Amino acid sequence: MKQTSHFLIGAASSGGGKTTFTTGLLRLFRDRGLNVQPYKCGPDYIDTKYHEMAAGNASVNLDLWLSSQKHVKETYAKYAAAMDVCVTEGVMGLFDGFDGMEGSSAAIAALLNIPVVLVINAKSTSYTVAPILYGFKYFNPSVRLAGVVFNQVASERHYSFLQKACEDVGVECFGFLPRLKELEVPSRHLGLTLDASYQFDKFASVVAQAIEEHVAVDRILEVCSVPLVDYNAHISIPSTEISKDILSEKKWKIAVAQDAAFNFMYRENLARLKELGTVTFFSPMSDEHLPDCDLVYLPGGYPEFFLKELESNIAIKQQLKMYVESGGRLLAECGGMMYLCDSIRGMDGKQYAMVGLLHQRATMENMKLRLGYRTLRIGEQVWKGHEFHYSSIEKELPSIAEVTDAKGNPVSTPLYRYKNLIAGYTHLYWGEMNLMKLWE
Repeated sequence: MKQTSHFLIGAASSGGGKTTFTTGLLRLFRDRGLNVQPYKCGPDYIDTKYHEMAAGNASVNLDLWLSSQKHVKETYAKYAAAMDVCVTEGVMGLFDGFDGMEGSSAAIAALLNIPVVLVINAKSTSYTVAPILYGFKYFNPSVRLAGVVFNQVASERHYSFLQKACEDVGVECFGFLPRLKELEVPSRHLGLTLDASYQFDKFASVVAQAIEEHVAVDRILEVCSVPLVDYNAHISIPSTEISKDILSEKKWKIAVAQDAAFNFMYRENLARLKELGTVTFFSPMSDEHLPDCDLVYLPGGYPEFFLKELESNIAIKQQLKMYVESGGRLLAECGGMMYLCDSIRGMDGKQYAMVGLLHQRATMENMKLRLGYRTLRIGEQVWKGHEFHYSSIEKELPSIAEVTDAKGNPVSTPLYRYKNLIAGYTHLYWGEMNLMKLWE
């Protein structure tokens, strides 16, 4: 009977070392020849890129605010089916949700019945980790703590104090990551260019080597191992048939932008598009022709790093403009929306001409982070998504949606419409919806 290991990597807070440990572990499993499926709690689309580069398999978002419990369970099981190891990276602190524990990494671990491997930042502390571990062990019985890995450990002597704390609390210690500059995660705003990918690849290998030397990886696999059929039966996975509401009788031809400038998309969003019809990828940076299509999807990404290339590809800009002016459907999110504006002012202070379908200007000057869950009400329709950006819009167009945050408070995040072009800063999630209803 096939055995598979499932666990979630959690921490006490952001910055505790989850991404570093997850990255190295995924790379180590891949190097061992294991088929490993990465997942990410929450709406983050940057960590999922890291996961894919480390593991060789595309990562999957699991989010209890953007989607239902049923969808999370089905999605997890679908991608876990053929895997040797399933590794889920948590978000923020283990119990941090959009409302108390709701939507947290702990809630997902409990829902999926997967144990937690805790990463604790041990910098400037030693035996004090004992009460911290005690709290994680006993705070919520529905969350199973498999054991702990310590990050930022200064020496073997330091590690011995941490081990003593584990022994006294009754939490298994799987090992540690030493305090090394080489184990710091590269900037999350690198742009995932070829150079950044090379840097990340090197980083992943360095962390994998450190884990191999200092962490009892085989013990983690053993403690978190279950027969796959038993696991699927335990979480009572419903039918994975796609709802008729999602499918469409028409087979759509869908053009999706995918290159260094545009690449932030949820795996399940893409899966739904492929069920609607044929998906063809294109590059607004380098392709001369827009594919023949009924729908264009311009996801978010890093257009600010490629403004010269985007400005200079006049042919694709003109074709996108003609497509929309003739009534073509187009959805653009965040960086994709910026690309459709008259211009983008870059971090160099210069203005670059873009597609010119939305008569407003995007700017990277005076950068300020805006982020959070968003509910968009467009007439009778309700859509959910997530906002994360540093840019802003000048001379903004009116919005067609009422937008609120996770608590129901109104926010100023706009959603624009021009003919059949729909665009905004929000990254929508339609993993259990039919995207084409957006145009009804």
